Amino acid sequence: MNILVLNAGSSSIKFQLLQLPQGKVVCSGMVERIGGKDAILSYKTDATEFKKETDVTTHKNGLTKIVSLLLDHDKGVITIVNEIHAVGHRVVHGGKLFTDTTLINEEVKEKIKEFSSLAPLHNPHNLEGILIAEELFPEAKQIAVFDTAFHQTMPVKVKKYALSNKFYDENDIQIYGFHGTSHKYVTAKALDHLKLESSKIISIHLGNGCSMTAVLNGKSVDTSLGFAPSNGLIMGSRSGDIDHAIIFHLVHKLGYEIEDVEKMLTKESGMLGLTGHVDLRDIQEKAANGDKNCQLALEMNAYRIKKYIGAYAAAMNGVDAIIFTAGIGENSALIRKMACSDMDFLGIQLDQDKNDERAGKIREIQNSDSKVKVLVIPTNEELEIASQVYDLVAH
Repeated sequence: MNILVLNAGSSSIKFQLLQLPQGKVVCSGMVERIGGKDAILSYKTDATEFKKETDVTTHKNGLTKIVSLLLDHDKGVITIVNEIHAVGHRVVHGGKLFTDTTLINEEVKEKIKEFSSLAPLHNPHNLEGILIAEELFPEAKQIAVFDTAFHQTMPVKVKKYALSNKFYDENDIQIYGFHGTSHKYVTAKALDHLKLESSKIISIHLGNGCSMTAVLNGKSVDTSLGFAPSNGLIMGSRSGDIDHAIIFHLVHKLGYEIEDVEKMLTKESGMLGLTGHVDLRDIQEKAANGDKNCQLALEMNAYRIKKYIGAYAAAMNGVDAIIFTAGIGENSALIRKMACSDMDFLGIQLDQDKNDERAGKIREIQNSDSKVKVLVIPTNEELEIASQVYDLVAH
């Protein structure tokens, strides 16, 4: 079965065409830095591979370019659209309603749209991908895999806010958690690698969006993102944790409109607000060249990660391993080093040579004295999504 997976993030689209159940990747690629003329389009098959800068101003524009590549006479991998049997879509917010992989129909699309207010940087792009895929692949089954599903195992004491009970009982206001597909995939890989019968693992997903999850015996028991994918760690353009009184101050004392505050906290804050740059590669380069704002932003970023490592070690009464994954987690040796420094009380000690290595496979980067395993595990949300789609469609 040919399954096309679309994973639309806040500033990127990753895609893979896979053959299941073999798990063979027919082609893969990514559109990065969506929103400008310096977007990067990468594409790889067994026969060809390239990366180039291109003009991608919207997610719709990016998705159209991806489909054109799949059908390209020279570089493509399909000749007609009906060769795609199913399209798996990563959808960030599924609320309480969607707890498992779901066949998309009109009602599902309406609910995804409804939840867009909770994930404004993601659900609209996820829905746009669905609508475009329905148009371009009319015979394929469209399947949604929700980021929030993995976190359904969190106990009520964790996911309930200290608000009047009616908001939890009647309005579904609670911690949902996100990046569940990634956290689920990498923790499963870690458990297989470590061969542990019982486990306390902290999964650290660092990309333009960032989150951490405490995983006890393979189940999510706490996570840094909450009602919407906006709090917790410092992210590309999102502030992460913030005192909500600041919002009241901005509106009542400084005269901001609430819509402007929402835009600022989700699209103009985080590393972008601190440095003027959203891409960590640019920030690290400028920090190395003496930019004080970039240096401070990196220190703040790593400090927030360290705080959550400590919190989740306390929540699980220990930690066997921590995982770094996603674009920054897998590729930034600097962030890994800064986040794991001065953590001797937990027994976390990196081997700097191992940390500096670049390899697209699971690897341990702690030294021989470390009491905690430190793993770098490439996430593969696309394979996880495809596997869930196959399980739904084929059975």
